[in-house]
This record gives sequence, structure tokens and C-alpha cells, in this order.
Amino acid sequence: QVQLVESGGGLVQPGGSLRLSCAASSQPLSHYAVGWFRQAPGKEREEISCIGSADGGTVYKDSVKGRFTISRDTAKNTVFLQMNNMEPEDTAVYSCAASHLDYYCSGPYTYWGQGTQVTVSS
Repeated sequence: QVQLVESGGGLVQPGGSLRLSCAASSQPLSHYAVGWFRQAPGKEREEISCIGSADGGTVYKDSVKGRFTISRDTAKNTVFLQMNNMEPEDTAVYSCAASHLDYYCSGPYTYWGQGTQVTVSS
């Protein structure tokens, strides 16, 4: 079992940047695909990015492609989501989730973090 803890959320102005972290304990996160999800008020949760296990590639939802970057730091056992040029529509609770030995980000995601609030507003 792996425990996931997100951090890095907060308030940012439109056009600004935030970096979210998804840190894992007890097991190497490199053995898992890690997806970033978000849920805005009144909307369904959506997957916005994923990085595959081991040397698996990355996937982005069209709405964040070119603005968000997912990466993995094996030494820190952490996956990051760098968010640039943020828009008010990015406001949501962001969560990370892990899927064991999932090279292609196929899911299902078994382990979830608690979520962190991101608000984009002037």
C-alpha cells in the first residue's frame, strides 16, 4: 500500500504559476503510474495528466497541454505538476492517484491523496 500526500496548492493570479507535489511513503512511487485529477465545484472529477510507471510516458488533457508539466523525482519519491499561465478555469481541488505497474496510464487508480485546493483569481 502507498500513501500519497499532495501539497503546493493555494491562491494565484491569472497568468501565474504553481507547482503541486504528490509525495509517497512506504513504497517507491516509480513503480506506479501517477495521475493528477481535479474537481471544480459542480463539475465531475477529470484526469488532467499522468506519468507512467518506470520510464512510461506522459499524458495531458487538451485543456492543460502546453501549460502544465508532469514530472517525477525518484530520489524524492515525488511526482510534480508544474502549472503555468494559469486561468480561472483551473480553479479546483487537485488530487493525485497511483496505479501499480501501470506503464501506459491505463488505470484503475487504487491509491488517492487527500487533495489540495487551487484557486486562480485576481
